[in-house]
Amino acid sequence: MDRPKADSVLVFSGLDPSGAAGIAADIETINQFGLTPLPIITILTAQNTQKIDSLEITNNELLEHQFKLIDEDMFFNTVKIGLLGSSSQIIAIAKLLNDRKRLNIVLDPILISGTNENLSSTEMMEVMKTQLFPLCLLLTPNLAELNALAPGLDEQAAVASLNCPWILVTTSDSSEVQIEHRLYHESKLFKKFTYDKLPNKYHGSGCTLSSAISASIASGDDVDVACSKALEYTYQCLLNAKKLGKMQYHPNRTSSKPI
Repeated sequence: MDRPKADSVLVFSGLDPSGAAGIAADIETINQFGLTPLPIITILTAQNTQKIDSLEITNNELLEHQFKLIDEDMFFNTVKIGLLGSSSQIIAIAKLLNDRKRLNIVLDPILISGTNENLSSTEMMEVMKTQLFPLCLLLTPNLAELNALAPGLDEQAAVASLNCPWILVTTSDSSEVQIEHRLYHESKLFKKFTYDKLPNKYHGSGCTLSSAISASIASGDDVDVACSKALEYTYQCLLNAKKLGKMQYHPNRTSSKPI
């Protein structure tokens, strides 16, 4: 299927001052795919590679104003969503995107940080599932996030419960030897992607992956092709990762060019 192409990706994402994850990861990744990121910050954080200490949520009115000014001035057909700050923010973003229509929306449901801090709530997850997921083209949960979003269900039933046509379940958090990411379409397993498990802990790998998928979709690729390209790009970034802090490694997003 031919998809219209764009030169930019609009991004709703949090700020990670360590530069490993969040909007820094999104900007670096989207630039590597030759596109321009249009960044809207959802939440400010105080964090490093070891912990997250505090969060400050962007005012909804400012967020809406930023989106509307970009929308009236620039063309984009793809939106990447990362860390979200509150139920009211989720509702505000859902309204903006629903009013805009005809967007490819890729959502990385960031519920737990890489250092195991809880970044969401039951209420936020419910609002996400009812307000945002039905607008999305693709979700990219890891297994822990999938289990949090659909507790008590096996993987296929959990995927079916999330009301999104494409879901890429990443499994780096489940194996010590080999990892198998699974792409579902309309609740059915569509494709598997297998990689050797890497030895280190990484900060920002999920942001890198979802931004790479978004950039590839914005460039006209179908979802399965975009996932394949993005997984390979992200894996290369992790193979060349740098340890800048005391705990998690930074994906080296400038070390690899997309396929």
